[in-house]
Amino acid sequence: MTTAEEAGRLRQRYARRHVLARVGLYLTAIVAALICAAPFLWSLITAFKQNRDLYNPQNNPFVFNRPPTSDHVGYLFTDTEFLTFVANTLLVGVLVVLITLALGLPAAYALARLDRPWSGPMAIGIFLVYLVPPSLLFLALSRIVVAVGLQDSTWSLVLIYPTITIPVSVWLLMGFLKNIPKDIEEQAMVDGYSRVGAFVRAVLPLAYPGIIAVVVFAFTLTASEFIYALAFVAPTDQMSVSIGVPTQLVRGDVFFWQSLQGATVLVAVPIALVFTWFLDRFVAGFTMGAVKE
Repeated sequence: MTTAEEAGRLRQRYARRHVLARVGLYLTAIVAALICAAPFLWSLITAFKQNRDLYNPQNNPFVFNRPPTSDHVGYLFTDTEFLTFVANTLLVGVLVVLITLALGLPAAYALARLDRPWSGPMAIGIFLVYLVPPSLLFLALSRIVVAVGLQDSTWSLVLIYPTITIPVSVWLLMGFLKNIPKDIEEQAMVDGYSRVGAFVRAVLPLAYPGIIAVVVFAFTLTASEFIYALAFVAPTDQMSVSIGVPTQLVRGDVFFWQSLQGATVLVAVPIALVFTWFLDRFVAGFTMGAVKE
């Protein structure tokens, strides 16, 4: 056997290994994706199932054993205040995000860039606030909500949720801001900008991935939070999705499973699309924020 023939056989063997490795990788990725998507697919299929199809234990939960129906999704819009819950959630989420950025960005900038001796202990103290269980803060926060006259109002959530989102956002933005070279900011100040001007014009554009990470984190936490929403808001027209949907679709032992799953899908899809749209910046913000000084 010549050297050329031996080299050809080795190339063919390596080519087969490469193809098999790629096939194995794609099959693993497909199986992992199906496993991760299974709960969402089950919710989507369940939302359009008839009662006789859903409550028959012999039926496959991932296929339609009877013709699908949109009655249960329609019930969500016609017999519950689902649209009101969504509007309240959007209102609270947008306001909490704005408050979080308005307070978190300056705090993170001061702790990360001004080189004060108290920066480190204060940053740790701010983060430790986030670790306090909500059940322990509930009594103290309820006194504040009553004192400002916001009990049973959506605005109580706007007041309370920043106490959860700001500590983590400050910690996250601090790690991100520390990775932006100070030379950029100092050059802007040499060019005539004040510290605030340099922060707005030079630092904020570079901190965009971290800001996106904070926006996604704050909004998703606001949309899914349950304990404070249950404790501080009782009127139906003031509820958010996280408390309004289970309150209206779980009545004693009666669960409106199809409508519950329909609400889950309708709320999850827009958030998933936005999350996917900003995924690269979201990951960059979290990974850079995780880098220690």
